[in-house]
Amino acid sequence: MKATNDEMRFTEPLYTVAEAAQFLGVPTSTLSTWAKGYVRRPPGRAVVRGDRILTSVDAPRNYPTIPFVGLAEGMVLAAFRRAGVSLQHIRQAVAVLEKELGLAHALASQRLYTTGAVILFDYAESTDEQLAGLTEVVSRQKVFAPTVEEYLKRIAYAEDGWAERLASPTTPRSVVVADPKRGFGQPIFVTGAAPVESVVGRWKAGESIAHVAEDFGVPASDVEDYLRATFPLAA
Repeated sequence: MKATNDEMRFTEPLYTVAEAAQFLGVPTSTLSTWAKGYVRRPPGRAVVRGDRILTSVDAPRNYPTIPFVGLAEGMVLAAFRRAGVSLQHIRQAVAVLEKELGLAHALASQRLYTTGAVILFDYAESTDEQLAGLTEVVSRQKVFAPTVEEYLKRIAYAEDGWAERLASPTTPRSVVVADPKRGFGQPIFVTGAAPVESVVGRWKAGESIAHVAEDFGVPASDVEDYLRATFPLAA
């Protein structure tokens, strides 16, 4: 039986590690750690292992490995890291959320937005500072800090309560989105719906921003904002 669009959000690998990292504005090495886990062998010390922290599937190198739900989880992870929370505390936070909310993929659930801050704050307060780092993402008013809130506002949720569309956090304005129902989930510009890869490819080939923007029906300012955020040396 063919999977529905809703099911494919959880099962269909759409993004390589590099593509997901670029959309979220995090280093590829960081995203790889989140998606694949890690093994570190410090000299003279015990081996340190960390499991994957966002949803991904095993795939050959440079093949898509992250489904849409994993990209949504990565969005929240990026927000937590930007707020200064350590990866160790993030791992603990994810475990707490999935246990207390009673569901997997808690970071991609709308319940994170509605009750997640309360759960994390209450848990941090009751564990003798084991999760003290979580106070960086939630306040005593039991709401998410502005840095995290900024990311969460860029997540649109479907009627089933799971993320269905993401606006890239790399630009001050929401100019690029990922939607599994459009363009096979690949990032597109909000205005014009042009594939980001196609626009960037033309620009990299030497065409002017104005010319590319006009051809694709995308505001030149949107193209400029995206290029500045993704390629710092872009004019």
